[in-house]
Amino acid sequence: MDRTKLLELLNEDLQTEYQSIVQYIQHSATIKGPEYMSTAEELRAHLGQELEHALMLAEQVDFLEGTPTVEVPPISSVTDSRRALELDLELETRQLERYRERVEQTIEMGLPDVAEALRPLLQQTQDHVRDLQAALGL
Repeated sequence: MDRTKLLELLNEDLQTEYQSIVQYIQHSATIKGPEYMSTAEELRAHLGQELEHALMLAEQVDFLEGTPTVEVPPISSVTDSRRALELDLELETRQLERYRERVEQTIEMGLPDVAEALRPLLQQTQDHVRDLQAALGL
C-alpha cells in the first residue's frame, strides 16, 4: 500500500466518525423508553469520544501531508429506539474492523507513530461495540 491509498482510507475512517457524531446526536435525543434511558446517557459519552476520534484522524491525515475530508456520509433517520441502536452497532462494528486493518497497515508501512495514535480509537471502539451489544441484549 502507498501513502496515497492510506490517506484515502484514513479519510474514509474520518467520514465514518462524522457519521457517528451526527447519528449519536440524533439517537441520544430521540431514543425513548425506560429500558433505553441509561443507554441515551451512554451514547452521549460515546459522542464525545467520536469527536476525539475525528480529531485524531484529521491530525493523522495532516501529519501524512493530506487534507482531512469534510464529507459526511448519509445518515438514516429512524424513530424506533431499538433500530437506532442496531444502526449504531453496525457502524461501530464496521469502524472496529477498519481500525484493526489500519493499525496493521500502518505498522507494515513503517509508520509506528500513526499506528500508536490509532490504537486508542481501536480500544474505545471495541468498548462501544460491547456497550451497544449489552444495550441490545446480544
